[in-house]
Amino acid sequence: MSYPSRWSLAVGPHRYGFTTLRELMAKATPLRSGDVLAGLAAASAEERIAAQQCLASVPLAQFLEDVLIPYEQDVVTRLIIDTHDKAAFAPVAGLTVGEFRDWLLRYETDSAVLEALAPGLTPEMVAAVAKLMSNQDLILVASKCRVVTAFRDTIGLPGRLSVRLQPNHPADDIHGIAAAMLDGLLYGCGDAVIGINPATDSVPAMETLLRLMDDLIHRHDIPTQSCVLAHVTTAIEVMERGAPVDLVFQSIAGTEKANASFGVTLPILAEAREAALALKRGTVGNNVMYFETGQGSALSANAHHGIDMQTCEARAYALARQFAPLLVNTVVGFIGPEYLYDGKQIIRAGLEDHCCGKLLGLPMGCDICYTNHAEADQNDMDNLLTLLGVAGCTYIMGVPGADDIALGYQSTSFHDSHYLRQALGLKPAPEFAAWLEKMHIFAEGQRLADPTAHHALLAAL
Repeated sequence: MSYPSRWSLAVGPHRYGFTTLRELMAKATPLRSGDVLAGLAAASAEERIAAQQCLASVPLAQFLEDVLIPYEQDVVTRLIIDTHDKAAFAPVAGLTVGEFRDWLLRYETDSAVLEALAPGLTPEMVAAVAKLMSNQDLILVASKCRVVTAFRDTIGLPGRLSVRLQPNHPADDIHGIAAAMLDGLLYGCGDAVIGINPATDSVPAMETLLRLMDDLIHRHDIPTQSCVLAHVTTAIEVMERGAPVDLVFQSIAGTEKANASFGVTLPILAEAREAALALKRGTVGNNVMYFETGQGSALSANAHHGIDMQTCEARAYALARQFAPLLVNTVVGFIGPEYLYDGKQIIRAGLEDHCCGKLLGLPMGCDICYTNHAEADQNDMDNLLTLLGVAGCTYIMGVPGADDIALGYQSTSFHDSHYLRQALGLKPAPEFAAWLEKMHIFAEGQRLADPTAHHALLAAL
């Protein structure tokens, strides 16, 4: 089958032309500062609409032939093409991008249909359809995707919202970290993971933090998992030394060159996963990987190959799903306003990332966040938090006071989980929820127990 090498559309007196699929995708992307910085964005809203209309006519099958980075030049491209499931793709193989959007929004396209379809979709396909979708569309489609993973508890079940307890400390002070962990647990947070960003990425620091969390988890029989968000090679070394590693973490991106800037290759990730699986520390599942991503990471490494930020981000999800992770999240506003300028752009990016990751079969969460020099505030984060809750987001971050004093950015707090769980009738992961009841931290499934009541956790400390 042959495809046109150029798309064009007349809008009033102007005719807009797009010479490559890469250019068409970039100019069809809703406005964001990073694409402007890279010189990839449409020059006007009119050109953007023209690109979106042209993109709607592109057959989904074209993305299997007209790859954005040549197959021989990029390992992520090779992974995308080599692992594509043609049988799973068959139900939508004859659709254009625009028709695929309509198909996704149908009542008949339910969770079971989308779960079966996921292996047949490439990140470029989902990135393309997301560019044609309103925020409302992104929320609806994501809400229909159900991805369940497990390690010591079960993440992603219907009616559940999990929280990463993030007790970071700028000096890795174990007393400060322990206090934050206790605070988070008493708010019912931590069922996704207790995850620490270490101030120092070293073997001794990682071992100290791992043993601190492991002691807490096992002393109180908490059905959750721990993670120190050090580099994957550090995790491999501490596993060789016998440290208690539950989950292996790594930041990843959507191109081989960008991952190289992180010091990451597919063989290294595979080695780490096999080492973690060999420890057999999970009790209800064996998903042992935790990945974080974010729009702009490839651009910041000058490794984007002329591809827009949102499409590069979706490509990172193809890498993530190769390793059957327990958790994936986009740290949506972390890089700063050079990439996502304001609250509007952050909200749009968060909804895009969540929807694209879910369509590709990933257990997507979101670090709903911004830096202090962005044109955003906590009300913007409240809005995104609410929209992602409706969209079925797997998990969010729980940071003391929503202010990460180690990383210097604003995220979501322990309290925010109670807002969302109460507003939408959501509960923690079932095993963790049962533990909260047993410890008299929660009552009646989701609300905090009487603060004057006896807390078994406090009594045990």
